Amino acid sequence: MEICMDFLSCLDHDTSMKILMYLEDPSDLVRAGSVSRSWRDFVIANGLCKQLCLSMFPHLLRVDCVIEPSCVKEKASEVGCSKYVEWETLKREHKAYAFLAQGCLSFPFEECIKDAISASSTDNYPEESIRNTLQPGNRYWSSKGQRKAAVPETLVYKLVADICVITEINIQPFQAYFQYGSPIYSAESVRFRLGHPKCPMDDTLSEPLDDSSDDKFIWTYSSSEFPMAQKSCLQNFKLPEPVVCIGGILQIELLRRVQRQEMDGLFYICVAHVQVKGRPLSSAFGVEMLGPSGKFVLKAKSSTPPSLPEDASCRDVHLHGLVDSGQMVNLLGGEVLIEYDRNSEDDEAADEMDDELPF
Repeated sequence: MEICMDFLSCLDHDTSMKILMYLEDPSDLVRAGSVSRSWRDFVIANGLCKQLCLSMFPHLLRVDCVIEPSCVKEKASEVGCSKYVEWETLKREHKAYAFLAQGCLSFPFEECIKDAISASSTDNYPEESIRNTLQPGNRYWSSKGQRKAAVPETLVYKLVADICVITEINIQPFQAYFQYGSPIYSAESVRFRLGHPKCPMDDTLSEPLDDSSDDKFIWTYSSSEFPMAQKSCLQNFKLPEPVVCIGGILQIELLRRVQRQEMDGLFYICVAHVQVKGRPLSSAFGVEMLGPSGKFVLKAKSSTPPSLPEDASCRDVHLHGLVDSGQMVNLLGGEVLIEYDRNSEDDEAADEMDDELPF
């Protein structure tokens, strides 16, 4: 312990990268970047937080660039140094991706549906509108009747944020107690799609439409089929792994009809309630879609985390306030308070680096 050695300075670049890439928690990478200035520069210069975030959530590979709308400093125009501009970009991405990865893992779970956009068909509008599925109760959405059981239906919803990490969808089929035998109008199976509009949508949505909507949205994720039980309860469909929805649109595909209505002999699908569980990141991030390319601009709007629920786990608490041996590394607040052990070479560069402290 009497001899201190920086192993990163003793190893080649590839070996150092391999070691640090074993860190699978964004808070660990932030701590690694807080060990010393040389470690901080290594983490930022090699985009380790970005690489970790993209490996965890591959849909974020469509990020074209990261911007901070609230940032008004433009030192690059004064300095005119391409290396400075590149370094500022790397620092901005380091902070944004570290916070984004952290938020995807530790923001509180919430109900993620904001409103209903459309249903592929509605039997009696507005009495049986898709909007009836937003709240539990006695009302419901009903499709039009079909002679063929194979005809599918789709329900499209707007989520509460442009970026949401979706983990599960819950659907309750409707049971018609007012009909003989109290039939349950479930589908045989369901499938989920996540995506974004081809054109910008207003925040205030109009009345839901009868429309399949495939020509209005670009779907970037499609799940496998989940079997649906013919039971009048809130049925849970958990995705195999959390999925980042970029663009805030969910489509529920209801595949194959099960129940025929006795009075007309037609097949129907009816849904009483829909829930979507996940982590909305609206307080921290926004997106700007870049046309049909599927690429988007990630807007880092804020670095202040939402309040955690009272029953949050210890892991979540440590992710939001990174505390280590009395040292507060407040990633979400945008500051890192660190006292470095400097040698003589560090002292010479200290003044030049003061404005480049992490975050």
